[in-house]
Amino acid sequence: MDDSRAMKEFAKIDFSEEDAPDATTLLQFRHLLERNGLQEKLLVAINAVLEREGLIWHGGSVIDATIIEAPCSTKNSGKSRDPEMAHARKGNQWHFGMKAHVGADAGTGMVHTVEFTAANVSDVTEGSKLVRPDDVFVNADAGYAGIGKRKEVSEDERLPRVDWRVSPRPGKARALEAKLYGDVMEHLEWVGQPRWDAFTAYLMSKVRSKVEHCFYIVKRLFGYGKARYRGLAKNGARLRMLFGLANILRWSWRRDSLRAAVS
Repeated sequence: MDDSRAMKEFAKIDFSEEDAPDATTLLQFRHLLERNGLQEKLLVAINAVLEREGLIWHGGSVIDATIIEAPCSTKNSGKSRDPEMAHARKGNQWHFGMKAHVGADAGTGMVHTVEFTAANVSDVTEGSKLVRPDDVFVNADAGYAGIGKRKEVSEDERLPRVDWRVSPRPGKARALEAKLYGDVMEHLEWVGQPRWDAFTAYLMSKVRSKVEHCFYIVKRLFGYGKARYRGLAKNGARLRMLFGLANILRWSWRRDSLRAAVS
């Protein structure tokens, strides 16, 4: 009874006229959204409103990917794992599931593009799909190294003009720094100043972290750290909707902070 009342209040349903939708009705509604690709259209509609409010800028994007875990147990009716999911190694740990590839506005961090693949698909292969037509620069981590030389980028009319600001891997950055500024770095370390590679990486990470905030909302606040369904299409459709809702949540946070500052 309490759950029903909570659903009625959330959905703004008149208690005297109708009941809260049951699980079957919600399932059919979700299938309706998936068949017609409405989650992607809703993300576009949400971003159109945010753009009118000045919360989505243009000219640059931050791209990144995150792994969404999936059940790897075979103790089910089919005695098998989801065939559309795959294993991928991150650091020293293996993960089974899918990847959400995300492009976010470099100015505000609002997500504008979401793609999804199996977890074993490299980040760099999906990078070109996360760029908007009017982007002139893209910030990315070391997982996108060499993206400017890829075939899908070089053969595109627009992408070769994009400034790909890809962070070098730590070892490569230190080696290049030692070669070019070895004497200077020794002096800076002697007087207690920060190393150039660490300081540059820190500045770049502040820009790239904007997309990490969206991952935090979807995986921690919304609790979608693990795939809920079998297959990429169902989970991908839900992820697009969740990233749209994450944009709305960030919008509300910004609005509340502005109101608090004014008051």
